This record gives sequence, C-alpha cells and structure tokens, in this order.
Amino acid sequence: MSATTPDLDAYFARIAYDGPRDATLSTLTAIHRQHARAIPYENLDVLLGRPISLEPAAIAQKLVRARRGGYCFEQNALFRDVLRALGFRVTQLIARVRWQVPADVSTALIHMVLRVDFDDRAMIADVGFGSRSLIAPLALEFDREQGGSIEPRRLLERDALIVHQTLHDGTWVDVYQFSLDPVPTVDFELGNWFTSTHPQSRFRLNLAAARAGTDCRYALLNREFTIRYADGRAEKRLLTTPDELLAVLADYFGLHFPPDTRFGPPGSPWPS
Repeated sequence: MSATTPDLDAYFARIAYDGPRDATLSTLTAIHRQHARAIPYENLDVLLGRPISLEPAAIAQKLVRARRGGYCFEQNALFRDVLRALGFRVTQLIARVRWQVPADVSTALIHMVLRVDFDDRAMIADVGFGSRSLIAPLALEFDREQGGSIEPRRLLERDALIVHQTLHDGTWVDVYQFSLDPVPTVDFELGNWFTSTHPQSRFRLNLAAARAGTDCRYALLNREFTIRYADGRAEKRLLTTPDELLAVLADYFGLHFPPDTRFGPPGSPWPS
C-alpha cells in the first residue's frame, strides 16, 4: 500500500461504517457523519510535547490504529485521502478561523477545509473544526440555511471570500472564511508547524477535545466540560482533578491514557 492510499477496511471499522463505497452524496454524507461521531478532535499530543506529523502513514497510525483523535490538518487529510480512494474529486482549501474571534482581530490561514466534487455536485466537507465541526457536508450554495450538523449552517459570499456561518443563540455567527483556490500541501505543513509549536498558538495554551453525539456535542476546553444539545440546552461541569480529566477523556471521547498522564507544564495537571 502506498503512503497516500488509506486502508479503507481499517478506516471504516474505526468509524463503524459498513455501507456502500461509491462516490455518491449518500455515501459522502454517511461517512462524514460517522467520522465526526467516532474520531474526536483533540490537541493532546501538542500538550504532551509530541510532534504532529502530516505524513499519511503517521496520521493513519494515530487516528485509525491507535484510536486517537487530532485537529484539522490530521482529520481532514485522512478524510481527503479516503474520499479520493472512493473516487471523489477532492480539493484541499485553507481558511481563516473566525469562530469566537472579535471582528477587529486578524487570524492566520491555519484551518484545512475540503471541496468535494462528484457528478454535477460540489460540497464542502470538514470533520476537523472541533466544537463546531460539520456533521454533514454542505452544498456549495449560498444564502440558504442547511441542516444536518445539529446547528443550522449556511454559506455566504463576502468580499470575494466564502464565509461559513452557524446559527448560535439565534444569531448567525462566522465560523471561518476561505476561497476556492486550491492550496499546495506545503501551506498545511507551515500551518501545522505554527499551530503545534508557536508559543502563542492556542493549541499550546489550551487543552481541547470535541466529538459529535447523535443529538449533542461533547466539548472540553481546559477544565470546562460541556454537553450541548440540539435544542440549545447545555450542561457544564468544571473538572477539578487529573483523574477526573482522564475519566472524561475516556468516557466521552474514547481517549485512553495511563493514569499518571499529565497535560501542560510541569506542576500543572493541565492548562488553566
């Protein structure tokens, strides 16, 4: 098997998918949903001081065989390679994150997004945005509400860019913005280096994990664990001990670590 050809049997076992493997909308939607529910978003290796490799074999070892999660560059690279192996035409795109960022604050191009083409359709797929990851792909169509991801979504055109928005507490809020220009792999390597190593990267300053459930989302940010339901209800819990953190990671995200694992700087169980 070449380095860029995924083991589809292992991947589909990882996401508990046993359906068709044709390049159709129903297949894309089904595996997108199963991926979002099975493989958690997380940055734990960054906090453990481990390098993040974007080599396909390393991503498959981590996310599929070791049953770990990862962030956008890992998650969407794996999904890209799976879709291509199934016969979809996939273009990798890069975005600026706008979710919970003030309008006057600039952000870097550090989020990976996928355009998926088949027949006469064009879709946007993204299994790597954490607490607001898509559960279902979006049609590349503008100014209309789209469902399938717990929260309603829509795409807008703004200043020659495409803006992905989510409905949050009754208001449409930007998630990220991007163009449809294809992006070479080196740009993701640069973004991954910044994200995982820069002292001011939010991935080095915060512990984050997220996973979609059937009718809710599980999200962990530092000590705060949240279950947010489709009807807008949210249950929040403040974790107080390292053992409690490890239990939540195992029970809600399927992430298992030795009992003495500690995240963050020496003397701290995890970032505050």
